[in-house]
Amino acid sequence: MSVPFYTDEGARPRRLMFVAGGIACMPGWECGIDGCESAFDDPEDTIVHQTTEHERHECAVCGTIVPEGYFAIRHAFDEHTRAEFVRAYDADADAVREREEIKAAVEDNADLRAVVERLNGSG
Repeated sequence: MSVPFYTDEGARPRRLMFVAGGIACMPGWECGIDGCESAFDDPEDTIVHQTTEHERHECAVCGTIVPEGYFAIRHAFDEHTRAEFVRAYDADADAVREREEIKAAVEDNADLRAVVERLNGSG
């Protein structure tokens, strides 16, 4: 079963996308949800955009509703095994690796506490 979460999604650093494509590195982050090409200077703005401007995602493993993009990827890999993800999304090892790289890049670069504060209206 292929669902939107399995497509090319997640807050992704442009530098990873462009390096993979053989193009010179560029600063910034791109949304990447369903062809959304919104670009931001930092991962925090990207995650806030994904959470507030895109539809929610229903996890194909457990049915939990989560924000699309980074938070959906984090949910999938923090709450479920890789095998569950592969079965539920008809994914392959490359899809898992890509999402793990996105998750790691966001977590290495974003102030997730500030994102949550912004989304809760206190930041």
